[in-house]
Amino acid sequence: MGGNREFFYRRLHSLLGVIPVGLFLIQHLVVNNFATKGEEAFNKAALFMMNLPFRYVLEAVIIFLPILFHAIYGLYIAFTAKNNVSNYSFFRNIMFLLQRVSGVITLIFISWHVWETRIAAAFGAEVNFQMMENILSNPLMLAFYIVGVISTIFHFANGLWSFCVSWGITVSPRSQMIATYVTMGIFVALSFVGIRAILAFT
Repeated sequence: MGGNREFFYRRLHSLLGVIPVGLFLIQHLVVNNFATKGEEAFNKAALFMMNLPFRYVLEAVIIFLPILFHAIYGLYIAFTAKNNVSNYSFFRNIMFLLQRVSGVITLIFISWHVWETRIAAAFGAEVNFQMMENILSNPLMLAFYIVGVISTIFHFANGLWSFCVSWGITVSPRSQMIATYVTMGIFVALSFVGIRAILAFT
């Protein structure tokens, strides 16, 4: 019974990492990319997202609860997984370790980002271009955001590979190799979008 429960939790953890958390990441990157078109364009995009109908319900059900479960169970996996990188330095074994490390970094980054933006907004601050410009004017915060964004995107892209394997989408070695190249391409493309948006605030 315990094995079945763990199998279910791992599947749910994998699914939530792609849908809806992964989709939210992409949507968030798209909105942030409006910063490359100037302050007014970003503020309009941010205002549109803030004025969505049933926003708080959508955020709770589609974003915060899935992220909370994914983060808590992800920490359990990260600190109970048996890494064999020292014995078996295969590419996938290394990626397995990096997935756990990036998960912890991503959790720290997201928690801080939510504190600086959403929690601040709850106390009356306005989430806009100027807010992000002020945050990223600090070189340490700029470096922290760059590392955090790259870590988050890597965690998603590499997790997408694991999702395809665990859900039986990529079964053969050839399909898994193709998935490796596809997910690496996703990582590079989204990292470009994310870093470009960050630098647009500076």
